[in-house]
Amino acid sequence: MEQQNSQPNQTESQVRNAAGTTPSPVATALRHENPKWVTEVIEALGETTIIVPREYIADICALLKTAPDFQFNFLADLCGFDRGPEEEPRFEVNYHLFSTTKHHRVRLKVLLNEDDPLVPSVTGIWRTANWHERETYDLFGVIFDNHPDLRRILLPDDWQGHALRKDFPLRGYEPYSLE
Repeated sequence: MEQQNSQPNQTESQVRNAAGTTPSPVATALRHENPKWVTEVIEALGETTIIVPREYIADICALLKTAPDFQFNFLADLCGFDRGPEEEPRFEVNYHLFSTTKHHRVRLKVLLNEDDPLVPSVTGIWRTANWHERETYDLFGVIFDNHPDLRRILLPDDWQGHALRKDFPLRGYEPYSLE
């Protein structure tokens, strides 16, 4: 007697994950383009976060901006996050992308070690990244490789350290101390 396969033949977009949702078409397309581009996909509260290796972030963003199926033509936000000095990787850089024509969004996340907080700039893809990257550099110390003007944007030029790092003193360093 011939045994039938209990799993019907399904396309990847029809397959459901453990939470019962359809896999992100963005993550699926990125994996199809280059399997190394996607480290992890997190689906929560109706949002998709795709963790990507830092060396591919510019290529991924360029593809997502120009691909006809996605057209992520708006970098809504780019921000840093410090997980704390006891965590490794310590830093995150989050890219919040939105398509003004397709009306969908995705978050890309790059994880960075404390001893090497370097990530390629995406200013060549979205001009607005210039200010976002400068702010993340200023407050967290993340260095954006090939940024056209990477310098402080919020804090004085002679400010020591990066004010939003979790190991930064609450009252700051001299001469800016409140004491």
